[in-house]
Amino acid sequence: MRVRAVLIDIDGVLTVSWKPLPGAVGALRHLRSSGLDVALLTNTTSRTRASIAGTLAGAGFPVTAEDILTAPAATAAYLSEHFPGARCSLLNSGDIREDLTEVDLVDADDTETVPDVVVVGGAGPEFDYAALNRAFGHLQRGATLVAMHRNLYWRTDQGLQLDTGAFLTGLEKAARTQAQITGKPAPAFFETALSHLGAEPGHTLMIGDDIESDVLVAQRTGITGVLVRTGKYQPETHRAASAEPDHVLDSFAGLPGLLESVTGP
Repeated sequence: MRVRAVLIDIDGVLTVSWKPLPGAVGALRHLRSSGLDVALLTNTTSRTRASIAGTLAGAGFPVTAEDILTAPAATAAYLSEHFPGARCSLLNSGDIREDLTEVDLVDADDTETVPDVVVVGGAGPEFDYAALNRAFGHLQRGATLVAMHRNLYWRTDQGLQLDTGAFLTGLEKAARTQAQITGKPAPAFFETALSHLGAEPGHTLMIGDDIESDVLVAQRTGITGVLVRTGKYQPETHRAASAEPDHVLDSFAGLPGLLESVTGP
């Protein structure tokens, strides 16, 4: 195959707790020098695109905000298309309002306005009983449930931590509804990335540490999947996966070598 574009998950692939993994900066610089188109795809919901780009660039990664596609940005586009003018209640850890400028957000302390949509972002201390119960009440009154992702956990420098999916499943079951997912593993998220780069799936790689949400979903859209054994990767999850990744690397640092082996004239 002729690789022309590379989609890369950030957390667990390039960094852990925003600290570069060994060899990751050099590998990304190699991609840039090779003339490949690059997009960073992330379900991170605690930071804006500009904030993420600033942190990565400060660590030596050759990236700008234009290279980054986030679940919040995808959510804003989704709400604009499918729920124009909707009043939205946001449950999220971190300030991402800069990437939700076109979304009509209802303040958490506004008890008069009834939201049309409950938007669930990344989990954190904000996901307490009162907040979850408030979201449950909105759903019982007919609000639509939209979630930026349904990851069960993620890795930090303190180990694995619970993420949105652990709470989202409970909300879905309690309210007898199904969330509409806007970030990974929604196929539309990958299609948006391809469109952003003007790339064809058959000439694109997706690099991720989550075999189901990063790699296998990408493969189902025709993208070549590459699983890395860093971040949230666990051997038992790999063995129990619904399919096999196209390629497996010990880390992102091994990508330049893989590209040499798979790229033809």
